[in-house]
Amino acid sequence: MRRSSNAALFWPVMLFVTAGDFVTKKLAVERLVASAMPHPVFGGWFRLALVRNPGAAFGLNVGEYSRYIFMGLTIVALVILARLYRSTRPGDISRVLALALVCGGAIGNLIDRVSSKSGVIDFIDVGISEITRWPTFNVADMAVSFGAFLLAWVLWEEDRDLAGDVAPVRAASVARESGEI
Repeated sequence: MRRSSNAALFWPVMLFVTAGDFVTKKLAVERLVASAMPHPVFGGWFRLALVRNPGAAFGLNVGEYSRYIFMGLTIVALVILARLYRSTRPGDISRVLALALVCGGAIGNLIDRVSSKSGVIDFIDVGISEITRWPTFNVADMAVSFGAFLLAWVLWEEDRDLAGDVAPVRAASVARESGEI
């Protein structure tokens, strides 16, 4: 497969995630009335609740400059992800998919940070009771989380494969040096 095969997967997935995040956030802002919060969808365990998060994942907030700090960190992350994409072997579907998901989600949340001082729009609320609820999230957060998990797994597998390829070479080198070969 040629490198363009990576682009044929990367760009549609990345654009789909970014657009899907944008559209769902727009719908959440237009349709979710704050006074009638939260909106049960599937009983009490899955609800829609409009929240503006000025920080990062899980409510991480570093003060009044959170918006700018997280914008900068997102841009740095996107540069690193672009370098990982450029170094990806043609046809490495898992790695390309992981990178597309993380990039699409990062761009989706970056759009919120750039366009509003209020923070990122979150609206998906899951949990069992008021005490055991996951922090409210959005489509971009799901893409980043799944993509990051997949990317970590892919990079771990690559590292493991590389270590497996290097071990026999090292063993042969040691044997040669000791005169066994």
